[in-house]
Amino acid sequence: MATVDQSLYPIAVLIDELKNEEIPLRLNSIRKLSTIARALGEERTRKELIPFLSENNDDEDEVLQAMAEELGVFIPYVGGVEHAHLVSCFFLYSFQSAADQLKSELRIVYGHLCQDDMPMVRRAAASNLGKFAATVEQSHLKKEIVSIFDNLTQDDQDSVRLLAVEGCAALGKLLEPQDCVAHILPVIVNFSQDKSWRVRYMVANQLYELCEAAGPEPTRADLVPAYVRLLRDNEAEVRIAAAGKVTKFCRILSPQVAIQHILPCVKELSSDSSQHVRSALASVIMGMAPVLGKDATIEQLLPIFLSLLKDEFPDVRLNIISKLDEVNQVIGRLAVTISIAGHCRTCRG
Repeated sequence: MATVDQSLYPIAVLIDELKNEEIPLRLNSIRKLSTIARALGEERTRKELIPFLSENNDDEDEVLQAMAEELGVFIPYVGGVEHAHLVSCFFLYSFQSAADQLKSELRIVYGHLCQDDMPMVRRAAASNLGKFAATVEQSHLKKEIVSIFDNLTQDDQDSVRLLAVEGCAALGKLLEPQDCVAHILPVIVNFSQDKSWRVRYMVANQLYELCEAAGPEPTRADLVPAYVRLLRDNEAEVRIAAAGKVTKFCRILSPQVAIQHILPCVKELSSDSSQHVRSALASVIMGMAPVLGKDATIEQLLPIFLSLLKDEFPDVRLNIISKLDEVNQVIGRLAVTISIAGHCRTCRG
């Protein structure tokens, strides 16, 4: 630690006690971490106290629990939520190093953090849900962690709910398939209709990963209505995110489902009022060709492709041209060339 002036001498004593051999002295100092942090200030807490703590990790259960409890309210002392990651890593370390009895208590502490009165604390806890769940034994996932997750998904702060979306995929992959369908699938469907466009954007941006966690194809098909809603969302930002995932999403569906439900939305997006939506679609749309097959590509996808080729926004046209090879592989280079040539003659006419 850096040299401190005389006014901070009591703080220096507390810091020295953090590495004392006597457990009561270490506990006394840990219980006053907030006092130490306030005296040092946010910057020195981040640059000096946090690295110091990381280099002096304890292996005593009682000390680990005390540190986890203190660090649970430490976010304001490191400068707010933007630096919250500096604190969450200590909680995870404490849990991984703890004995079984202490782990039970730490799970309770984590649950309390997820319901803390301060939104910044709940956000920090929510952002680490996936990492924390990965350290928890399977027997406690369904009973405790899923309950914590359910509370986060109903938080009144959209900034907390959107972080809960990030935890959906990670938690879903840890659960048994039937538990994933029971607990994760309904959440995804509800989030696709969330009142906050930022939450819906996060769902659209991660839907492919969420579908993978949901399980086999029939179960994924249950998410199709949610994805259709996102493709037709009122907010352009949500439609951009959803359009950019259209090929990935179709790859985990049957061709029949993709043709029946997704392709009509793709046609609508090709003439979307936002050039950025059309550009996002153009960057991935040709990847749908191998999914749909030759006939559906020629009859339904190629007309959309050709309409995007004459888009007034140059990025849309460029994104289409850069993906020609993907269509060539399905319907052949000659067929694509003839279609484009015919399209060009129509344009000139």
